[in-house]
Amino acid sequence: MPTLLSSSALLGLVRVTTTTGEEGDDMAEDLYSQLVPVVAALGLELFDVEVRPGYVVVLVDRPGGVDLDALADANRVVSAHFDAHDPVPGRYTLEVSSPGVERPLRRPEHFGRAVGETVQVKTKAGTDGVRRTTGVLVAADETGFTVAEPGAPGGEPAERRFAYADVDRVRTVFSWGPGPKPGAAAGRRPTPTPERKQVTTR
Repeated sequence: MPTLLSSSALLGLVRVTTTTGEEGDDMAEDLYSQLVPVVAALGLELFDVEVRPGYVVVLVDRPGGVDLDALADANRVVSAHFDAHDPVPGRYTLEVSSPGVERPLRRPEHFGRAVGETVQVKTKAGTDGVRRTTGVLVAADETGFTVAEPGAPGGEPAERRFAYADVDRVRTVFSWGPGPKPGAAAGRRPTPTPERKQVTTR
C-alpha cells in the first residue's frame, strides 16, 4: 500500500539511483511511452515523467484536477507496471503527483495549452539575450514559443521567440495578488489547484 507523505517528509528518503543527464532524459522518454496507456485506463492524462537521482516522478492530470483517490489508483497501476517490467535499475522513490498550479512546461503540447498564462523562462548557457525572463506566453508550435516580456513603464510588451532546444526550464507562474487593472496586459490566472502526491519507496 503506497504511503502518502507531505512534501517536507520527502527530505528523509534515501536517494541511491545514479541515473542523471541524458541517460535520465532517455529513460524518462521511454517511461513516458510505457505509462501513457497505463494511466489512460484510469481516465487520467500522463502529463510528464521525470527521472532524477533517487526519484522517478510521474505527473498525472485530468480536467478539473486529480484528487488523492485518483493519485492512489495511479500509484497502484504504475507500481504494478514497474514490478512487472522493472524498467528502472536500483532503488528509488516513485512519486505520483499532480502537476500543481505552477507546473513545468516540457513538451510542445504543454506550451500550447498554457498560451495566455504567465511563464518564467530560463535559457541554456550560451544562448543570446538575458537568460531569465518572465512574461506572457502568447504563441507556441512544434519548434518553439513566444513570450511577451514586460516593456518599459508605459510601453508595449516586447515579444521574444525561444526555440525549445535553447531552453533549460520553463514553468507557469500563478499570481496570488489582486487582478490586473482594466486594460493592463497580464497572463490568464488559472484556478489554484494544490499539488498532491503519492510517494512510494521501492
